[in-house]
Amino acid sequence: MTKSFGAMSIAELSALIQTGAVDPVEVTKTVLAGIEAYSDKAVFVTVLKDRALAEAKASSKRLKEGRSLGLLDGIPIAWKDLFDIEGLPTTAGSKVLKAAEAATKDAAVVDLLKRAGMIAIGRTNMSEFAFSGIGINPHYGTPHNPRSKDAPRVPGGSSSGAGVAVAAGLVPVAMGTDTGGSIRIPSALNGVVGYKATRGRHLMDGVYPLAKSLDSLGPLCRTVQDAVWIDAAMRGLAASQIARQPAVPLDIVVPINIVFDGAEPGVAAAFEAAIQRLEKAGCTVTRIAVPAFGEILRLMSTRGALVTAEAFGLHQERLAGPEAADMDQRVVVRARLGEKITLPDYLATLETRTRLIAETEALIGNRFIAMPSVAHVAPKIADLADDEAFFAANGKTLRNTMLGNFLDWCGVSIPCGTGDADMPVGFLLSANANRDDALLQAAMAYEEIIRG
Repeated sequence: MTKSFGAMSIAELSALIQTGAVDPVEVTKTVLAGIEAYSDKAVFVTVLKDRALAEAKASSKRLKEGRSLGLLDGIPIAWKDLFDIEGLPTTAGSKVLKAAEAATKDAAVVDLLKRAGMIAIGRTNMSEFAFSGIGINPHYGTPHNPRSKDAPRVPGGSSSGAGVAVAAGLVPVAMGTDTGGSIRIPSALNGVVGYKATRGRHLMDGVYPLAKSLDSLGPLCRTVQDAVWIDAAMRGLAASQIARQPAVPLDIVVPINIVFDGAEPGVAAAFEAAIQRLEKAGCTVTRIAVPAFGEILRLMSTRGALVTAEAFGLHQERLAGPEAADMDQRVVVRARLGEKITLPDYLATLETRTRLIAETEALIGNRFIAMPSVAHVAPKIADLADDEAFFAANGKTLRNTMLGNFLDWCGVSIPCGTGDADMPVGFLLSANANRDDALLQAAMAYEEIIRG
């Protein structure tokens, strides 16, 4: 077998497991060995060896007795360090939570995927408290982007370890969270697929929050098909209800304002090539300005960011106490900006958000929105050593995806080529809130064309 189990898509590996060509115990032992042998030790913060082997043995027994739980039975999955795992503290990429009480039960979606037969292989590293789009972590190390050929490059955040674990072929799928781009950014920068669901589509019980009005979940994986299967299991469905249908030409909106500002030529070229392929396949592409984008940026500059206000509210006591000294100081600086956001500012932002969502839904309708997931490829870690460079890069990295979170969109990032230094470029296809099924169906139908 030329490809490791961790480097397979869920569909590839499932076919081997369900037909008895490989056993879940063999798969799990091989995946654990691959993680152990991988030179970058910053990808995982916890490896759940005992639990994984126990779950693998249970899966093996079911399969031998003809009691498969479905296509995901025996498939390993890595969980971001925000999801409660029974018996362990949830550290959220921070050393100040190492002494926190252990979770008494799994997070709701962890339990749902266990019920689907999936094997919890470990917890992946992340930006501390999920508050960065870059993926640097001073406590547990920064996972290096495995696609880099010149110098160590950032993995993207905050689901940094998740993106690297999949891109490096350690696991077929890793679960992330997305408040401002934390699934789609590492997916784009590492060259994998990332699906961010509409907020509220999946249960959030047992998931450490950042900003509850923005937080959402979704997998980082190899194909849109894989994301469709995982999404169904996350909602407690025995099988996906998303039909695989003949490709119907898509009606796509490409924004002409904000999202291409300062874009690297290589990123713009890869995106435009994908758009041309879609047009050649019969899709309609309309280029328009989206007024909400500019208003969101103006609102953030005058009243503060919604995520910053809610993150400060969550961590207020911690930021005022001795624990702040043991946190990533860049996270501290960003979170403390929330102290300046007044209650009238916060309420005005929520009110404006409601209006902008309604106006943009009226503008977009049932069309899909396409843009580069990130306007640049993964930068070199060494180039972000000083705070000014880091904060500038962080803002630019989060810009495109953050707009979708504010407008409550769902989105899928699909690799569409490479840019500078032969690094991956992501094509972000989005839709209005609660159009996840239509989005996933469209992304699945046109994935190969987008990839080129």
